[in-house]
Amino acid sequence: MWAVLIGAALIIGGLVFLLRPTLRRKPSDPHLMPQGGATLEPRRQGLRFLSLARNWPALAVIAVGAVFLVFGSYW
Repeated sequence: MWAVLIGAALIIGGLVFLLRPTLRRKPSDPHLMPQGGATLEPRRQGLRFLSLARNWPALAVIAVGAVFLVFGSYW
């Protein structure tokens, strides 16, 4: 039972750790796009926020939590 609870806590903690930069960011102000119209999209973000090099600690915590869940279900 404890392994399942620890695994669930690790997965939730890993997700919070993964989303931490987004949760700490202040709300964006609307700005005008070159094509016209307002948007809340961040300027020049690209896809670098999805990189494995930046997110590996959170993914490792989630993986350890998944191992605890599997271990707890068979024990």
